[in-house]
Amino acid sequence: MEPTQPTPPPPSPEGVPQQGAPQSQGWPAPGPYTSPGMPYAYGQPGMPGAVPYGQPRRSTNGLAVGSLVSGIVCCLPPLGLVLGLIALPQIRKKDQAGKGMAIAGIVLSAVSCLLLVVGLVTGGIGSAWDGFKEGVDEASRSKSPTSLRTGQCFLDDDKLKDFATEVEVVDCDLAHDGEATGRFKITGFDKWPGDDALDEVAEKRCDTINTAYALDTWAVPTDVWTYYYLPSSQTWRGGDRTVICAYATEGDPYKGSVRSDATTLNADQTSFLRAVNPIETTVYAEPEDDPDEDFAANKAWAGEMLKAIDAAREGLKGRHWPAAANGPVAELGTTLDAASRKWRKLAAAADSEAYWADYEDAWDLLPEDLGADVRTALDLTDTPPVEEGTSA
Repeated sequence: MEPTQPTPPPPSPEGVPQQGAPQSQGWPAPGPYTSPGMPYAYGQPGMPGAVPYGQPRRSTNGLAVGSLVSGIVCCLPPLGLVLGLIALPQIRKKDQAGKGMAIAGIVLSAVSCLLLVVGLVTGGIGSAWDGFKEGVDEASRSKSPTSLRTGQCFLDDDKLKDFATEVEVVDCDLAHDGEATGRFKITGFDKWPGDDALDEVAEKRCDTINTAYALDTWAVPTDVWTYYYLPSSQTWRGGDRTVICAYATEGDPYKGSVRSDATTLNADQTSFLRAVNPIETTVYAEPEDDPDEDFAANKAWAGEMLKAIDAAREGLKGRHWPAAANGPVAELGTTLDAASRKWRKLAAAADSEAYWADYEDAWDLLPEDLGADVRTALDLTDTPPVEEGTSA
């Protein structure tokens, strides 16, 4: 049997290649897949910017980064210059990135160094530093009134208005508006009591604090009065209960501290002032209504005057004074003895008519200066303050 010949494949339609035949040139095979909008095949071998798969990217030189940062912000410009000069050869040797940063750091640092030299030569650096120190010093002196400490003098740009947010602490030898004398905490209120209630408490407590702070009352200017800083309703809600007491003026600033207490006075000075000051304090508490309008109040006040005079007499007699003060103290004691007898009669008056009969004599026997000679002997202020517009 004769072998059969394989049947040839049927002819292909025109334009369609036969199976297994070489394909004609057409569209190229698709390249690596990329998402819409993304760079084409970044990192693929043979393409720009490509890195062989599995190999790390070039590192950035750390000194180059330091040079740039130092050139921009560092207060020592040479540091950026040195770091940049060291970084450049390292970048070439290690094939690192960061050459541009190193060059920028070198340029910026060189400019800063030049400006520094010019500033030193012209004195500009010194002026700038002085201004900086002055600004820091001023900022450190600006405080909230609640931060004032006893003995600090201050300026108040708000001129002691009802609520101040900031005062400037200054040396007491310089002109100032006030001087802090002490502080205390408000107690006894479960909720905000209102300004009037706080005023009432603060006035009494600060009067006591100020009296102890400035025993030598003649050294306090006539326009300097008791003042205080109170919590506001807003600060109260935040827990603020502190009252700051002060001596202050609403007029022109004054100079010098008014402090005269145990920290500045000796024992003899303190004893004398504590003996006679209550008389002065009680004098200012005389009722506004005269005896014809309020006899009871005036009689009670005369009794308080008598207590103050008798306490002063005992205080003066119960101490051994320096030799220079013995004579003036004895003279003042004799005067107070006579005044005591007249004020005792005034305090025992039966009616306003009897009160008026002894009123002038009681005042005449009370020494107006309360011992100026004793003050001189004890080295205290021996001239009372004079109100502006009046003569001594």
